[in-house]
Parts: sequence; C-alpha cells; structure tokens
Amino acid sequence: MTVSKWMHVGTVLKMNAYNYPNKLGCQDKFKSFTFKEWNERACRLSNALQDMGVGYGDRVAILAYNRVEWMDIYAACAKGGQIAVPIMFRLTPLEYEYIINHAECKAFIVEEPFVEGVNIIRGKLTCVPASNYIYIGEGKAPEGYIHYEEILSKGNPQEPDVIVDAQDTWTIMYTSGTTGKPKGVMRNHESYLGQYFLSNLSMGVKPTDKVLLVMPMCHVNSIFYSFAYTYVTAPVMVYNMTSFDAEDLLKTLAEYKITFTSLVPTHYIMILSLPDEIKQKYDVSNIRQLLISSAPARKDLKLAIMDYFKSAELWEAYGSTEAALVTLLRPEDQFHKLGSIGKEIFGIDRIKLLDEDGNEVPDGEVGELYSRSPGNFQEYWKDPEKTREVFKGEWCSAGDMARRDEDGYYYLVDRKKNMIITGGENVYPSEVENVLGAHPAIKDVAVIGVPDIKWGELVTAVVVLHQDYQSSPELAKELIEFTKGKLAGYKRPKKVKFINDEDMPRTATGKILHRILREEFDKLSDAN
Repeated sequence: MTVSKWMHVGTVLKMNAYNYPNKLGCQDKFKSFTFKEWNERACRLSNALQDMGVGYGDRVAILAYNRVEWMDIYAACAKGGQIAVPIMFRLTPLEYEYIINHAECKAFIVEEPFVEGVNIIRGKLTCVPASNYIYIGEGKAPEGYIHYEEILSKGNPQEPDVIVDAQDTWTIMYTSGTTGKPKGVMRNHESYLGQYFLSNLSMGVKPTDKVLLVMPMCHVNSIFYSFAYTYVTAPVMVYNMTSFDAEDLLKTLAEYKITFTSLVPTHYIMILSLPDEIKQKYDVSNIRQLLISSAPARKDLKLAIMDYFKSAELWEAYGSTEAALVTLLRPEDQFHKLGSIGKEIFGIDRIKLLDEDGNEVPDGEVGELYSRSPGNFQEYWKDPEKTREVFKGEWCSAGDMARRDEDGYYYLVDRKKNMIITGGENVYPSEVENVLGAHPAIKDVAVIGVPDIKWGELVTAVVVLHQDYQSSPELAKELIEFTKGKLAGYKRPKKVKFINDEDMPRTATGKILHRILREEFDKLSDAN
C-alpha cells in the first residue's frame, strides 16, 4: 500500500502511452519516440535491470552526454523503483570512483566517450558486478560491457510488477563539490512532482508546448524541466551536444519549433555575441518562454535577451538541487524589478532570511535564504551531519545570501561562502560583478578576495574581455574608476586581472567557480 497517492512519472508515462500512443513523447536530433514507444523502452529497461539483480531501491550510475536515452533511464527507474545516480561528465575517473562507491551503485551505464576513463578505475568499483556494465554508443559493445539496446531487446515490455511510492527516492544527485567531497542529494518522486506542478502552474505550460533541454541531463535543471512537460503530454527534446555551439542552438530552436528552453547567462551571452547576419538567419518566433537559471543574470543581459527574442516571455528562476525552484521573476516584472529573482513561486511558504544567530532580518538587510516547499530534498546520502547543517526545522538553505525589498521581491546577493571580508567589512561579489558587468568592454567577470596583509582580503576583479578590447594597465584603471560612485569605497575592486574566456573556471551549468579562482591566486601569492 502506498503512502502518497501522487502518480510518479512512470505511471504518467504509462497513461500517456494509453491515451496518446502516437503523439511524440521524446526525441533528440537522431532519434524520436512516441509515448507508446518510449513507455515500452522504459518498461524493458526497468525489467532488464531487475533481471540483472538491480531492483527496487538499488542505485544505477549513468555517465553520458545529452541524448534521448536519459529519458528512458529516468522513466525506467521511476517504474521499477531503482534510484538514478547521474554523474557529471566533466568529472575525472577518480571522481567517478568516489561517487559510484559512495552511492553503492549496482549497475553502471556508460556512453562510448567515457569507456576508456571508466576502465581505468573499473577494478576499484567493488559494488558494480562485472556483468552490470552497460554501453551506450554505436557499433558493438566493448569487452566487458553489454549494449544498451541489447538490454532493451531482452527486457519484458510489460509494466514492472513493482509498487513505487511517490515518497520513494528517485535520484541521488551529487553536487559539484565546490567545497570538499561532493554530497549526494537524495530527492524522492514527491519532491519532483511538487516542482512540476508548481512550475507548470506558475508558467502556464501547455500540451502544445515543446521543451528543449540544453542543460546537462545529469543536472537537476534538466530533470525539473523535462517530465514537467511530460505531465501535460508536451514533447521533450534533449539537445545533443558535447560543447555549446550558439549558432547550432539557434538553428535547433527554429527547426524543431521549440517553445521553451532554460539557459544560463553564459549561453545567452554567447548567443547574443553572434554576428547579426547569423542571428537574423533563424526564425526564433516560436519561442514563447525563456528561462534564466543556475546563475544570476546582469540587467544589461536581460534587456538584450528581450530585444532579440521579441516573441518570448522572459522568466528568471532561483533554486537549487536541494531546495528545487524557490522564486520566479515573472515577465511583467522584468522592467521595474530588474536585478531581482522575483517572489516565491505559487504553493510554497514565505521565505525566511536569517542572520548568523537564526533571527529573521528586516526588509532591506542581507540574510541567509531558507525556504519550505514540496520540492525540498530528503537528505544527503549517508551524511546526517551535513543534512542537519542545511535544515532549520522544515526550512532548507543552499547557502545563498539575499535581501527582500518593501514590495516582497528578493535580490540574490551572493553565495555565503563567496563573501569577501576586507578591512572588517563584508563584500558580496555579485554586487560588484553587476556594476562592472555594465562596462562595454566586459564579457564576463568574477570578483574574489585575494589574501592581503593590511586588509585581510583585497577585492579583485577577474575579467574576460569582448573581442574588440585589449587588456592593458590603462583599461584596468578605467574599470576600477567605472565603479566610482556606484559602490561604496570598500566594495570597489583594488585590482583587475585579465584572463581568456577558456581560463575562467566553471561548472557544467556555467556557474563561475570562485573557489578555484581564489585557489589559483593563493598559489601565485605563495610562489611570490
């Protein structure tokens, strides 16, 4: 008997296959499946995994670039109660090893480009039986692997004979590990359902919509904006890519008549940096909604997006792997609340902004952001101490600092761990970045604290320039002067460092890794 009566995505897919068997369910650039075909593939995979000894509650690791098979895998795990453990493809084999052993995975699905790396650490993956390595790719499976399509051909096409409760865990998603070892974020079906329903309610998703998933399928953003569309029978397209190509994305948006996609600021910057003759080649008028997520967007960037995608509503979302979607800045608020992350999405409790003593701060002051919603995660896998650190009762924090204005709109100030303390004063990098980012020379910028004997930390801007600009001491001085009158003196950068775009350390979702920059500068300081 189930505890929760909410239908997980495995059941929803089954019903879509019954009621809309011939409607497009999911696709990528090379393959497409109706709801009936997709449902059968998910059933076959789930049953095949059970036959391999990977059943209800067992973990399945997945390492692959974006491709439509991800939709099979997530749906299969929902149907059979297996737990998906997606692995970020930019990690190293040693990092694969840690995650798979920590999660005690009993099967490993590996795409062709990663086989060599996996083979390096395969002998150390003691939890994965030798027979449970599954290969996704063209041609014959390499030695020691069974082909994904062979698995499907052997699996029973009937619905798995398993009762899966919406309160059962569906995914364990490891954080990027910007501090210490990555943590396994456990999310159950119900937390995703809460996200889907509230997001669809807030944004008005329709059966006639079509979503393009550009973010990595191993990232929570793609899970949030995939099956949400499946719930209303809208098709889902997974964008095949190993590296981001701005023109190809525009071409795909136009060719497949996409109505919605979620991108990070870096993606938008790259699109808008294309020559006008390229941008004008593609008809993007089918886009009715765009989302900015995963990293704060500067005001000038938002205005440029709205100018190019003229038929689209622009939304901005704030959330995290742990807390799901927390706020939305709606299209009608973009002009008079630029810079804000919006208000609470429909269906969640009032956000709490707390000081270090756990007291709520008044409007206008900065506090750590805590939220309570149906989308909150369960716990960190095998880490009760870290779990306790992010919860205050039922309120959950991702470690972000924010303030609320008198109208109830929130402004993300920065990551708590990125805060710079200079001369005893707190400086939040994003505030400085927003000011510097308005300078026409700057393509991207990260502000960090560099150790300093006098000040403790020196506010330092790490800058990527647009192609038409050259780094120079004069330009560095100009950028520092640009902040005069816009920021308090202690917040203004004291140094500017120019780097190439490819040298800016980022997560797979485009977030700048301030920690890595600080470490690099610390090494230089130590060397001197």
